Amino acid sequence: MVKNWLKSKLIIIIGVLILSILLGICLGSVRISLDDIIKSLFSDEYTVKKAIISDIRLPRVWIAVFVGANLSASGALLQAVMRNPLADPGITGVSAGASLFAIIILLLFPSYVSLVPIAAFVGGVIACGIVYGLAWKGGGIEPIRIVLAGVAVNAILGGATGLLSLLNSDKIQGVMLWTNGSLSRVSWMDVKLLGIYSIVGIILALICIRAANVLQLGDDVAKNLGYNVNLTRILISLVAVYLAGISVAFVGIIGFVGLVVPHISRLLFGSDYKWLLPVSMLMGGAVLVIADTLARMIAAPIELPVGTMMAMLGGPFFLYLLRRGAKR
Repeated sequence: MVKNWLKSKLIIIIGVLILSILLGICLGSVRISLDDIIKSLFSDEYTVKKAIISDIRLPRVWIAVFVGANLSASGALLQAVMRNPLADPGITGVSAGASLFAIIILLLFPSYVSLVPIAAFVGGVIACGIVYGLAWKGGGIEPIRIVLAGVAVNAILGGATGLLSLLNSDKIQGVMLWTNGSLSRVSWMDVKLLGIYSIVGIILALICIRAANVLQLGDDVAKNLGYNVNLTRILISLVAVYLAGISVAFVGIIGFVGLVVPHISRLLFGSDYKWLLPVSMLMGGAVLVIADTLARMIAAPIELPVGTMMAMLGGPFFLYLLRRGAKR
């Protein structure tokens, strides 16, 4: 009975994702009806509407789906590692590390732009390593120390990114949208590359489901079940860093997706990662497509970066979580 109810909610989430994709294609500075979309996709004539749908909105929507799924899965895994619902790739410094290394390539070595995804992953791993190094005490890692160290590392790396941007102010215009998290310049090539990276990351994330569930039971129970707790935390964190790093490399920093979406998924489906992780991925894709559609419409004809829109939506939710936690 319970599983049937969960399956019903899962079907609703899938329906919301499909609806958000359709709205993302239909709405924007030029509104296109569903009938025109179908005609354009199956017509050989290259019209303006067909160009808007095929060359602009479809790649953008797919990138939003992949990035939303990646960031949500990353946030859910980090929350399992830290046993803290406030964990998020942005809050724990992972996104800041990935962003700093990607900006170094974009500003100082633009001829190596193809290495941005690798650089972002390396930056995220280094930031994660520093956080874990600072959090390590007495032969173990305390989740609360990871969060505190992550906040400090996030601030330091954010300052380094700001300094680098100021020192290269003549080149910063080209990456300004990227630093705020934007989907405005994505192409089908980006969809193909991010799609390949994302499928690898999502498969790795799904492999981590059992370990993530065990970590939620506490360190002592995990040890009794034969798990090396610290090694398990590090391996799951590497998967989370990979998912966040490849997303930052393609669209810049988009905060709060990894915080808000897993939390809502947990409210709807409980804490079992067998449900929580796949639902977070589906819902993350829908949330980012909706946020990007709003970013294109709310101040039209000016287009806001989707990172700014998510900050406007996710910031109040983060404060709500803090307030709710303080009351407990």
